[in-house]
Amino acid sequence: MKQDTDLRIIELGLILPPAPKPVGVYKPVLVVDKFLYVSGQGPILADGTMIKGKLGADLNTAEGKQAARQVGLTMLSTIKVHFGELKKIKRIVKVLGLVNSTPDFDSHPAVINGFSELMSEVFGEDNGIGVRSAVGAILPANIAVEVEAMFELY
Repeated sequence: MKQDTDLRIIELGLILPPAPKPVGVYKPVLVVDKFLYVSGQGPILADGTMIKGKLGADLNTAEGKQAARQVGLTMLSTIKVHFGELKKIKRIVKVLGLVNSTPDFDSHPAVINGFSELMSEVFGEDNGIGVRSAVGAILPANIAVEVEAMFELY
């Protein structure tokens, strides 16, 4: 059943930040057949700044989870700007979550849950949860979290 995802965002009281401009040679989104691929997104706040810091040093797990949720809002904004209506999305298929962390930090999945829980709220439990990886990385500009995703379209 097709839902009005834009209306769902309003019902949840979510505020989408500005969509980032590409900072390299890539497309923010790309449609191939019935799939929408979204390039890695960072945690952009409403004022255009980024949540920065290393998990295990500068940020704790709860702060990282909030950063991952913010990445989800950034991704929804990017999709709206570069693709159009969110109601054309049937479900999330695949998520790759990258956590800027110290070598001894081991709660990457708990951090990326912030992104996954938001997608579940927006698209519903069945369509908002897909397959996922959550790994540690050194991220550009010291951003806390980066996520790329693939969605199936109606």
